[in-house]
Amino acid sequence: MLSVDRVSKRFDSGLLALDAATLEVARGEILAVVGTSGCGKSTLLRLIGGLEVPSAGEVRIGGRIVDGPHPEIGFVFQEPRLMPWLKLDDNVTFGLAGERRARRARAEELLQEVGLADFADALPQALSGGMAQRAAIARALATEPSVLLLDEPFSALDAFTRAALQDHLLRVWERHRPTMVLVTHDIEEALALGDRVVVMRGRPGRIVHDIAIGETRPRARTSARFQRLKEDILEALQLVPA
Repeated sequence: MLSVDRVSKRFDSGLLALDAATLEVARGEILAVVGTSGCGKSTLLRLIGGLEVPSAGEVRIGGRIVDGPHPEIGFVFQEPRLMPWLKLDDNVTFGLAGERRARRARAEELLQEVGLADFADALPQALSGGMAQRAAIARALATEPSVLLLDEPFSALDAFTRAALQDHLLRVWERHRPTMVLVTHDIEEALALGDRVVVMRGRPGRIVHDIAIGETRPRARTSARFQRLKEDILEALQLVPA
């Protein structure tokens, strides 16, 4: 479904942020990307989403080259980025074509899925951080994307809210089954959600490890295998002695 073929990114300043990244993601797969700060994780995600243009290599979705934003690609950022002057239903369907009635029905359907049906007429200021991020997920699903990209979507939330939204994201994924790429600093989050975990390191950023989890979800975070995988990732990040 998603192919990244030797993609590099050099910015106008001369900084090489990403060097020859290559990966394949199957249809409906959840790929988690972890790495230290500044290793090019978000740059990789922006290149996949068509928000940046590669300096070398190419990104393909469904065999087609990604050369800009596309309705098949949904994006959830670290901040919800809701428009404060719009009610929640209009935020969710912002940019969709069609009659107001049809857009309202689509918003109601999506807000129901993320547990916000009672807040369709609310402004973003009335929402908690977790509620706002659920609304952002609903908005990303409005175009029925085949690929959903998430850039540290829960990092600004407290631990309890983050854990709840991780479970909620899985329930949404089970209904829609998009191919999903999740960038996160949280190794446990990556292991809990991902079918695979890709580890990035260095400046310029490179992919240094690719781990298949091979377990059904939900996963016991206290299991011996979960802890071994966590140690493998820490070693790949060179955060503990190998």
